[in-house]
Formats: sequence, C-alpha cells, structure tokens
Amino acid sequence: MLRIVSWNINRQHNPWQKLVDSDVDIALLQEARQPPLELVSLPEIDQPLWCTASVLNMPWRAVIARFSNRVTMQPRKLNTVGTAQSDELAVSRMGTLAIADVVVNSTEEIITVASMYSVWETPAKDTGSSWIYADGSAHRLISDISALIGRQKGHKIIVAGDLNILHGCGERGSPYWKARYDTIFARMAALGLPFVGPQAPDGGEQAHPWPDELPLDSKNVPTFKTQAGTTTRQMDFVFASKSLKDRLHVRALNSPNEWGPSDQCRILIELEDLD
Repeated sequence: MLRIVSWNINRQHNPWQKLVDSDVDIALLQEARQPPLELVSLPEIDQPLWCTASVLNMPWRAVIARFSNRVTMQPRKLNTVGTAQSDELAVSRMGTLAIADVVVNSTEEIITVASMYSVWETPAKDTGSSWIYADGSAHRLISDISALIGRQKGHKIIVAGDLNILHGCGERGSPYWKARYDTIFARMAALGLPFVGPQAPDGGEQAHPWPDELPLDSKNVPTFKTQAGTTTRQMDFVFASKSLKDRLHVRALNSPNEWGPSDQCRILIELEDLD
C-alpha cells in the first residue's frame, strides 16, 4: 500500500523529524522550509530551491519528499509561465506547486502526485477592500495542473494540499463565497480529478460544537486550528483520478492526540496495491 501524507507544516522544522520517524512513503508538504541538516536521515526532495515567488521574503514552498525505499520518485521539471521549455511544466507562481512521478517498487505502478498551496491575495488598492482571498490562487493551480491531463480516462493522479478555501459553504454562511469556492471543486471534477476527501464518517472527527456557517448535512472534517485552539474549518483537500478512487482511503489525522506540531493536521492518503 502506498502511504502519502499531505501536510501544511507552517514553516516549522519539527514536522520533518516526525515524518522521518513515521511509516510514510511520500509527503506532499506546503509552507515547508528547508529541512534541518541535523536530521539523521535526510529525505529525498523534489528540487533545491526554497522559496515562493513574491515581492516579500517567503523562504518556504510546496514540496514533495520521499521517506521510504518502497517507492522511487522522479520530480517533474517546473518553470514559470512563458519561459517553460518543452520538457518542463509551466507554473503560474513558483513555490505553490510541486509535481512528481512515484513508482511503487513492488508493482511498478506509476502514480503522479502534486502538492499545492493557495497563497492568500488581496483586491486591487482602488477597490478600497480589506478582503483576503485564496480562490484566485487555487484557479491558477488548476490551470497549471491541467497540463497533466492528456486523455479523458485512465490517468493516475493524486493532487492534495492546503487551498485556504471552504467546501460546501462560505464564511459565516455567505452564499457569495460559497459560490466562488464551489467553482474550484467543479473545475477539478471537470478535469477528471474529483474531490475524494477527507470527509466523514471515515475521514476524521467532525467539528464539535457544530459551527453555525456549516450546513447540518456537511461531511467536512476540520483540518485547521486557530491560535485560540478552535478547530472548525476544513481547508485541506485531496483530488484524484477516477481510476484510483475505489482504491483510496483518505483521512484527516485531526483528533487531539493525532494533530501534530502545526496549525494544520496531516491528511493521510492510502492507495491499495493493484490486484
């Protein structure tokens, strides 16, 4: 079984050691700083650059790292839109997306995986708005990921990460924001990468007490913890090819004893071996 973790490690060093000590094969990380050199076993990293494109200093990025010998990994070459060569994938904002082909050594099955992070943005100054939003970044990521789709059926792709959006609702019950967020899930499904979790009942603990903004029939599981320690919102999501859906198990490790050293919990993605 292929074991993948998706995790926004919030620019911390401790999660690297936790991953080294775990039984995970591949980690799809977001907001990852360079791992500390004192690690006994340094993971295999997809690329050497450690920043997200910005006018600000952002020495962290989306990362794919290999932690076991059960798999081999071939990172995809990435470059900026307008400069990407024929053997490179174009990325709208470097640092927000990492892609690799993973070979399960026991079966020789090849799975393409992607780690994505939707950066917060603000409206133009002349709008006079104090909003922050991340769905714009998410749509750029979807446009970049589209290059992985070369046929309607049969591809084997898993995409996961922190999108900083909500599923099935808007902040404080806003229909406007719900409509904007719904377009993310619709575009991914249209590509052939439907949302596969995590969702209740098997995808982790649900929020308690129940948040007012969340529909009563929602299957969302919280993946983000505020500074006050409240956990109400799911902001991390997994999408996958339909050909993989029946073999996937996706769960948020969001119970108090599972959460870990970040403001966002780990998302465990398990893919059963081919028969």
